[in-house]
Amino acid sequence: MKRLLLVLAPIMFSLPAVSSAGAWEPKDPIEIVVGFAPGGGSDQSARLIAAAAQDLFPVPLVVNNKPGAGGVLAATQFVKAPADGYTLLVAGGSDTTSVPAHRDVPYDTAKDFTSIIRLTNNPFFLIVNKDSPYASIDDLIEAAKNKPGGIALGNSGIGTLAHSIGLILEKSAGVSLKHVPYQGGAPTIQALVAGQIDVAAGSTEEIEGQVKAGTVRVLAATSGERSRHYPDTPTLKEKGIDVVITNMKGLVGPAGLSQEIVDYLHERFHKAMENPRWQEYAERVGEPTNYQNAQDFQNAQVEQLERVRSANQK
Repeated sequence: MKRLLLVLAPIMFSLPAVSSAGAWEPKDPIEIVVGFAPGGGSDQSARLIAAAAQDLFPVPLVVNNKPGAGGVLAATQFVKAPADGYTLLVAGGSDTTSVPAHRDVPYDTAKDFTSIIRLTNNPFFLIVNKDSPYASIDDLIEAAKNKPGGIALGNSGIGTLAHSIGLILEKSAGVSLKHVPYQGGAPTIQALVAGQIDVAAGSTEEIEGQVKAGTVRVLAATSGERSRHYPDTPTLKEKGIDVVITNMKGLVGPAGLSQEIVDYLHERFHKAMENPRWQEYAERVGEPTNYQNAQDFQNAQVEQLERVRSANQK
């Protein structure tokens, strides 16, 4: 036996370490479902993290777009998928943290998903046209108080996070706004540039081009801390307006996903976040608090949804 151990020892120590994630390993392609059209933020996140993580998986990672109803269509279909690790969903935005507060949906954010990892987290920004008379968020709030319902705030659709921001802003600042929905973030920003609305709520990737072009001004951020992209821009919270809403993107599985599968997937996607290609993207659209583990990501989604529900019950 001693001789056998001596012979086997070099071989044993030369083998790759077994992952602490458990014994599960995928045998078939893994589908990453995106509930929005190609080219958007969710789609970009999915495709870039899949590319960064592909070498860490023994099977293909396949991104599949299923747009419709602000991500609700994909989420509705997704919760019926087997909890076997072969179907994942990009979640954390309007689909799981805002829309369910506005209308009935056939899923429960707290019960029908198994969070795996948060990949990005960026605030929204309140922006105005470069020719706007409102030079600061204080100017805008004062005007809204003097003209109830007279300030038009554009959003990317009823029930979206951008819409919820306006509702929470009204409740916290004691103002009344005119909510103008559009078919997405890009049309909202275009309407602002064209002078059709007074103010808009947009995410980092939605506004960066117009900010660089000088066509809009950034008045405030909806994050808990100032954005590293616009460090001179105050947060609404700084101004005493209790609006803390961020646009999260992460990966979830159906309810009942086993811990060993969660650990396996989390470990590899977390490692993929070190990939330079991913880091370049995350630097452009995210903030320092991008990453969250499975439990923290789950808590963050539920907490944000509850904030939106509270504002929606005014």
